[in-house]
Amino acid sequence: MEINVLNINGQETGRKVTLNESIFGIEPNDHVIYLDVKRYLADQRQGTAKAKERSEHAGSTRKLGRQKGGGGARHGDINSPLLRGGGRVFGPKPRDYRFKLNKKVIALARRSALSYKAQENAIIVVEDFNFEAPKTKEFLAVAKNLKVEGKKLLMVLPESNKNVYLSARNLQKSEVILAANLNTYKVLNADVMVITENSLKTIDSILNK
Repeated sequence: MEINVLNINGQETGRKVTLNESIFGIEPNDHVIYLDVKRYLADQRQGTAKAKERSEHAGSTRKLGRQKGGGGARHGDINSPLLRGGGRVFGPKPRDYRFKLNKKVIALARRSALSYKAQENAIIVVEDFNFEAPKTKEFLAVAKNLKVEGKKLLMVLPESNKNVYLSARNLQKSEVILAANLNTYKVLNADVMVITENSLKTIDSILNK
């Protein structure tokens, strides 16, 4: 699949790049996509939720009422879960939600997500560029020139670029990511991907193994 290379003004440069069929042209595997997205979202969870159980509450251990004849459920001290302010039964405890996936499964999920984007014609390739200074106005101008303004935009760069990153940081629907950090969730969550030429080489070297 060949794509015209554009500049940041939205004009064709006269060059074309061929998207690697083994990355952008495979039959997508929905199940591995589901697993990788689930893994990514699980990694984002802090897992710090905690509720005090009966033994962790500060309070007297004196039995408040007699065992029977009170007309209600049996309970002992003031820390009983039956009483207001008592401990919680089977409350949440700090835990790690992360789980492992094999590298080949993760790679297949990313190739599947990129293939979906290629099928939707949601990939734009631009020549490498840089901003002289961080300016959100310039980033918005690039998005307008590429006719992707108002869409969820994922811009993929080959290496860290502080000026471009800071220019997009305040935009809710735009995100800048390194090609080496590309993941299934980010690809699928974007409406359109803008990939620089050198980023394509990085993606090929990582996923074409």
